[in-house]
Amino acid sequence: MTPRLPKRYEMESCQLAAAPPPQLMLDAAPESVRTARAYAHEFVAYHLPGISGAYVDDLQLVVSELVTNAVRYGTEPGDSVLVLLAVTDTCVRIEVRDPVRRRPRFRAVSQERDRGRGLFIVEALAECWGVADRPLGKAVWAQVAR
Repeated sequence: MTPRLPKRYEMESCQLAAAPPPQLMLDAAPESVRTARAYAHEFVAYHLPGISGAYVDDLQLVVSELVTNAVRYGTEPGDSVLVLLAVTDTCVRIEVRDPVRRRPRFRAVSQERDRGRGLFIVEALAECWGVADRPLGKAVWAQVAR
């Protein structure tokens, strides 16, 4: 028979973190965009219970555009992207880090292609956004006002 620990020790070891972590590392793959959207939804639902569905939709759209750009233009096979979220009194800040220094840029609108609208969407939905160089790549960030 295996000896058991006193109950107080068993209970302490079973505690799970209640809040989603403030960052999520993802493979640089198209399917990671869906995971990032779900992560953003869970994070915001925890930190801002009762926030409007329209706000969550806007936030998820900004997250998916930033992660899509990081996967398409800021990574190579085998790389990862890091998604960081933070809630402040006035906004939710999204930051997506990738290993490539090349900065995102607006592309001319074209009726022939379905791509190239991501930064226009971020520009429309975010209070502000920008790019910061990192020692090993860059961070593209946006703040979505509450």
